[in-house]
Amino acid sequence: MGKEVRAVARYVDISACKARRVINQIRGRSYEEALIVLEFMPFRACYPVLQLISSAAANASHNYGLGKTDLFISEAKVDEGSAARRFRPRARGRAFQIRKPTCHITIAMRVKLAVLTKGSGT
Repeated sequence: MGKEVRAVARYVDISACKARRVINQIRGRSYEEALIVLEFMPFRACYPVLQLISSAAANASHNYGLGKTDLFISEAKVDEGSAARRFRPRARGRAFQIRKPTCHITIAMRVKLAVLTKGSGT
């Protein structure tokens, strides 16, 4: 099938649910198409995902000599990370807990199948 290039961002300061709604829109798309989709989405999670896709494409280009235009997103997933805990002071000496969730985003890219068959010479 070809090389699979991965990039992982760990402890991203956004909840996993909010990151998943962005990831679900780009799974299976080509590199260029994913960049266009992320450019026009209004969510805060788009920026870390955009950076991660660019990093995975740079890994493919630098490590394996693959063209960025030939890549598509074969796997995209979001896992929950640890939650940082903060405390808000309340009346009568009490404190309420505030959870600041984090997530781990994983992107895997492969070369499109049409490019593999065209370049093989068979």
